[in-house]
Amino acid sequence: MSQISKYIHKSHNVSVLLYHVVSSAKYRRVVLSERVDEVLVQTCEELEKRYDIRFLEIGTDNDHVHFLIQSVPTYSVTKIVRMLKSLISREVFKHCPEVKKQLWGGEFFGKGYFVNTVGQHGTENKIAKYVKEQGLEKEYKKLKDAHQLKIF
Repeated sequence: MSQISKYIHKSHNVSVLLYHVVSSAKYRRVVLSERVDEVLVQTCEELEKRYDIRFLEIGTDNDHVHFLIQSVPTYSVTKIVRMLKSLISREVFKHCPEVKKQLWGGEFFGKGYFVNTVGQHGTENKIAKYVKEQGLEKEYKKLKDAHQLKIF
């Protein structure tokens, strides 16, 4: 499998931040069609031109959309999702007025969403091992680990 993400070089940082975002249509209505899919992809392509966001993959499944997104530390996940949902909604309603009739209230997406970080270089355990193995073992001092964390 080839790597599709790239290191993004900015003046003060280099990053590879990947997110899997899933958002469902308002009321879980099945409103995704070929035309809606086209508008969705075109809108994402325009977002890529205007912002430091890359859509590595976009997929739909009846009533929800999956995005594999790469971005920069400047943008929080909340900001990315808010911008994505807002601009896609506006463009879908503009180019597909029949969808607006099915979804009253002026919103294409429901309020909630799912997000997960995607690791490019390994699992949580591999990264913890990597951090631990930096420097000499006798000099390594563990300040905190997952077993010390309190669950909310």
